[in-house]
Amino acid sequence: MEKAQNKKKDKKFFDKLKDQYRLIIYNDTTFQSVWSIKVSRLKALTYTSLFSAIIIILVILLIATTGLREYIPGYPKAEYRQMLVRTALQIDSLEYELKTRDDFFNSIKAVIDGEIPDNSRLIDSASATYNIEIAEYNHDSVFQDELLAEQLSLSLRSNETSATELGQIHFFVPVKGVVTNNFNAITDHFGVDLVSGPNSRIFSVLNGTVIFSGWTLETGYVIYIQHESNIISAYKHNSELLKSAGDRVNEGEAIAIIGNSGELTTGPHLHFELWHGGKAINPEQYIDF
Repeated sequence: MEKAQNKKKDKKFFDKLKDQYRLIIYNDTTFQSVWSIKVSRLKALTYTSLFSAIIIILVILLIATTGLREYIPGYPKAEYRQMLVRTALQIDSLEYELKTRDDFFNSIKAVIDGEIPDNSRLIDSASATYNIEIAEYNHDSVFQDELLAEQLSLSLRSNETSATELGQIHFFVPVKGVVTNNFNAITDHFGVDLVSGPNSRIFSVLNGTVIFSGWTLETGYVIYIQHESNIISAYKHNSELLKSAGDRVNEGEAIAIIGNSGELTTGPHLHFELWHGGKAINPEQYIDF
């Protein structure tokens, strides 16, 4: 009995949905029929659902394609998205800087080992440009002096050239001037300080290849040159560099202008160093300043 009653109720419900109704609009003055429509509950429900779906879709499209989406809770604002993109670019640039630095020190190690460095990597390092500005100074410059000194002071192999043979090499004078501070390994002064006239040109002491040309925090504008016989010459505190990493230079060729750059300088001068087989040597033993 209960099942039969439930079926009758369901049947009555569906019958009611199919029942036809007429909606009529009358003129309030003349009571004349102006407009009428014949509709059932099922059609009304169908039309209402379809209209609601269309409205929802239009609202979603409106929010998704305009700036209104920023008002949705959890959706990042435009400045936040720009910050994320800028941060991602900066991270990518820093990763490239680290790779460039590693390539540079690998080249320094190869030079000290007496091998031929990959100059293409040095050239790329010197000429690399970036579309974004991370800072107004080179972050690596803070550590550049210590890292260069550490790399150059490593005795990675025995000297291939004896002191007698080294003394037979003719070194060009890097700059005409007066020695104001001598070589002293005990005080970590691995070179000589030369004072000369303003804007004096600094010359390469031998033929070679520039392995570093750039700025460091402590010694300012610096240039390192790799020569034959496992010799490296260093020129520090310059005001201007005339050569870039990877350039070939000849003996007596101008490579920089004397200056007073860097934190460790006490006045316009050239700090000149000679390295042989990974060890600093006294330039005054081989060059008549």
